[in-house]
Amino acid sequence: MTEPGSDLPTGQPFEHLWTPYRMAYIRGEGKPTGAHDCPFCVIPTMPDDEGLIVARGSTVFAVLNLYPYNAGHLMVVPYRHVPDYTDLTAEEVAELGDFTQTAMRTIRAVAGAHGFNIGMNQGSVAGAGIADHLHQHTVPRWGGDTNFMPVVGLTRVLPQVLRETRDLLAAAWPDHAVPAAPTTHPSTRAEA
Repeated sequence: MTEPGSDLPTGQPFEHLWTPYRMAYIRGEGKPTGAHDCPFCVIPTMPDDEGLIVARGSTVFAVLNLYPYNAGHLMVVPYRHVPDYTDLTAEEVAELGDFTQTAMRTIRAVAGAHGFNIGMNQGSVAGAGIADHLHQHTVPRWGGDTNFMPVVGLTRVLPQVLRETRDLLAAAWPDHAVPAAPTTHPSTRAEA
């Protein structure tokens, strides 16, 4: 006899998967406590190759994720230490969008990505690893990139070391950058 909607026999206990290493994450151990130890505040003070910075803008920068979901996983990060998307200025929102478009173009050109997951986790309850400093993920995807390795082997296969990926993306970035926006809206320009 089985439980309704289950393959488990009646009274059979569930199998357990133990992941004790997650407790440190849940408790917040080793997480930054402010701008003084925030990696997103420290990284821009480092040389680009050391900090894995792909490109710098006036209000945001693009950096490779040190713990990527897939090869080429970039984050677009404002320089300002703010936690929420609603804290960004209009200039920061615009440049964040421009950098996201450039990241997509660059990754497609360099690595032939078939698609992307793009998003922000707002707050620790939403999964933000560093909740106090806003950052947007740009994760390239390829057909078949979710296979048995991460599911069964708890292993991600990354075909290239991060510094090599950074060098390739940084070299190609200028060729795919979003053109500078006009300084005035077209409807406000004086007719000649």
